[in-house]
Amino acid sequence: MHTSFMNKKFSFRNRLQSFHFAFEGVVAFFKTEHNAWLHLTATIIAILLTALLPCTQTEILFIVFAVGLVWTAELFNTAIERLADLMTTETHPKIKFIKDISAAAVLIAAITALITGCIVFIPKFY
Repeated sequence: MHTSFMNKKFSFRNRLQSFHFAFEGVVAFFKTEHNAWLHLTATIIAILLTALLPCTQTEILFIVFAVGLVWTAELFNTAIERLADLMTTETHPKIKFIKDISAAAVLIAAITALITGCIVFIPKFY
């Protein structure tokens, strides 16, 4: 943590500003990342299915966590990729490895969410 933050007193204004920065990040994410729109579509489908089908609180909780897992993984992946791009514009095997591992985390999160959705929703159609 930056030392200037450690010496500052708690301030609601600063906390609100940190939320502002976070929302700026969300807006930037949607403006620059095509995968954000795919994840948003999947999220809307999950919300609609959860609203339209009889789901238990536990099932809803699993869906919420699965959706949150994918969004978190994708946001971290984007941050890691952008940071790696700042390091060099040339192809570098170590940076490729880092980007590939980061993308793999998103893939695993998305597969986990898909399996969770299938377990929760498919039985409701029978």
